[in-house]
Amino acid sequence: MNIVFIALIIVAGMGLSFEAGLLGPLGEQVGHLWATLSIFAVGTALLWLIRHFTPNGKFNDWNTIPKWQLVGGLLGPLYVVVLTMATPILGVAMTMICILFGQVTKSFAIDYFGWFGMPKQKSNPLRTMGLGFIFLALCFVYLGAA
Repeated sequence: MNIVFIALIIVAGMGLSFEAGLLGPLGEQVGHLWATLSIFAVGTALLWLIRHFTPNGKFNDWNTIPKWQLVGGLLGPLYVVVLTMATPILGVAMTMICILFGQVTKSFAIDYFGWFGMPKQKSNPLRTMGLGFIFLALCFVYLGAA
C-alpha cells in the first residue's frame, strides 16, 4: 500500500472533524441548510478557481455520463446537513465515530459485492475484526459521553 496516500487520507479525515466542528456552530447560528449551502458555495468557488488555473483535463459530454454516477451530488449535501445537525447534539467525537462506522460498514459491502464497478475484495476474519473494533469504539465513545 502507498503510505503517502494513507497519510493524505488520514489528514483528509482530520479535515472532516474540523469541518464538523465548524459546521455545528454555524448551523446553530444561520440554520442547517444555509450552513450547508455556504460550505458548498465556498467549495464550488475553490474548485472553479483550481479548474480555471490548471490545464484542461478530459471531460465527456454530460449526456455520456451514467446518471447513477451523479448520485454523489445528492449524498454530499445530505451528509453535510446531517453532520451540521448532529454535531452540536452528539459532539464532534461521537458524530465522527458514527460516520466512520457507517462508512466502513458500507465500504465492506461495496468491496465484497463489487458494487459500482469496484473490484471485489474478499472478506476475512481480520477485516471483520477491524469492523468490530470500530463498533466497540463507537460503544466506548457513546458510554464515555453518557
